[in-house]
Amino acid sequence: MHWRLRTAAMFVAMTGILVVVGTVVGSLLGNWTMGLLAMFAVSVIFNLYTYFFSKKCALRANKVRLVTREQEPRLYGIVENLAMKAGLPMPEVGVSEVPMPNAFATGRNPKDAAVVATRPLLNLLTDEELEGVMAHELSHVKNRDILVMSVASLMASLVAYVTRIAVWSTMFSDERNGASMLLVLLADITLPIAAMLVQLGVSRNREYLADETGARMTGKPMALASALTKIEGGCSSRANNYDNPSYESVWISNPLGSRKASGLINLFRTHPTTPDRIARLKALDEEINGVRHVL
Repeated sequence: MHWRLRTAAMFVAMTGILVVVGTVVGSLLGNWTMGLLAMFAVSVIFNLYTYFFSKKCALRANKVRLVTREQEPRLYGIVENLAMKAGLPMPEVGVSEVPMPNAFATGRNPKDAAVVATRPLLNLLTDEELEGVMAHELSHVKNRDILVMSVASLMASLVAYVTRIAVWSTMFSDERNGASMLLVLLADITLPIAAMLVQLGVSRNREYLADETGARMTGKPMALASALTKIEGGCSSRANNYDNPSYESVWISNPLGSRKASGLINLFRTHPTTPDRIARLKALDEEINGVRHVL
């Protein structure tokens, strides 16, 4: 429940940022209520687009081939068993040939979901580890994380675009003055950063939640922990040439490789660090299976 509350609080913060942006832009144009209404209308349009087309875009961008049980019996069987255990409709199953071990889920709801594994992931993991990864991805489906993150990303992008429009509108306005220029420049610098930090915070929270939900689904938190270690090593190898940062957050592990950092730098991560995730999985293993780990 605390994960849901934290995510809800972050969306409240993002909504507040959007309201501020709409008010500022509307005020500069002489009517702050029109600014709010315009922001609301644009948000609805973009959210509807994201809701209906995010799955198709994600599959196409990552060159995913949807497969049948006959084509990929191991992967399909694991996903089918987990979907039954979780009480979910059977999702579409896909395989991507991108040269890194990784996985992701997409789709606006459980009836429209797809889970994807890369070929290197299938070659790298044991059955228990692959089950842990697929349970994590199905947890994203169960928790509606794909839709949550699509909306969060869209809202952050919308803040950035609108503040930039405000800058250009003010520059060419007949009523521009030093105070208004300073205001929009300050908004252009601070509000997109604030929105991005909220978006990234939502992303990290949903990864923690999917780890926990998936580990409880299988009862084997350490299988997922082992898989995460292998996946991070594979993503950090020179063989990985993944170059699509737009979809960085959808994968179970950062596809652009490990970025060891601490303090403020961690605020800009799309994923929690692997050591943090493993520490939580060890604590969960102790809770579920009574196995003590040195944390």
